[in-house]
Amino acid sequence: MAVTWDDHGLILSVRRHGEHDAIITLLTEHNGRYAGLVKAGASRRLKGLLQPGNVVKATWRARLDEHLGTITADLVHSYSASLMDDADRLAALSSLCALIDAALPERQPQPEIEKVTIGFLEGLSLEGWAARYARWELEVLRDLGFGLDLSACAGTGTVDNLVYVSPRSGRAVSAEAGAPYASRLLALPAFLREEIEDVSARDVASALALTGHFFEAHVFNPHRQPMPAARVRLVARLRG
Repeated sequence: MAVTWDDHGLILSVRRHGEHDAIITLLTEHNGRYAGLVKAGASRRLKGLLQPGNVVKATWRARLDEHLGTITADLVHSYSASLMDDADRLAALSSLCALIDAALPERQPQPEIEKVTIGFLEGLSLEGWAARYARWELEVLRDLGFGLDLSACAGTGTVDNLVYVSPRSGRAVSAEAGAPYASRLLALPAFLREEIEDVSARDVASALALTGHFFEAHVFNPHRQPMPAARVRLVARLRG
């Protein structure tokens, strides 16, 4: 008997397979990150459907659970289509898809990551998206088990004037406690701890340097993987 499931999924990546087919990877609502073969996925008819950033209703089938399986999909929503004239937001969408595709284990349900990801995408067309993207990365780290403790100073316990993060422990450090070691600490932008409406490009860059350090230290370096190129390009764009 064939193994099958139906689920909603965000397309993370698409790569050609042979002359006519494609292999796509999805972040699904109930099944986690899943790959499958789409017959005729390289055809002109399916090109618009099979785009990273599209949400589809997918059916996955295989003879055995450990097989790659095949996917049939119908479009539910296209986030990329609404951003075609905005290169920066498209870069954020590409970074998001590439980061999830590289960081998440296969076939393990990730309901919290799926939830915060769709929530971010629903507001990507609004102002303040860059700061929200940085917060999204922080939440993904947390849900992967590598959350940062930004609640109080690691050395003194104070909750005031927290401006650094220890690159080893991931805990906040106050300006006073961190002063002698400032060159070895990571900057902690205030908007990662509290709601701030106007976030500077410099603070967003500092936030992405912070989250990027922990993605590399805990997710990519242990597996000898590089930071996804799409994420590197996004940081370069935001730095100008």
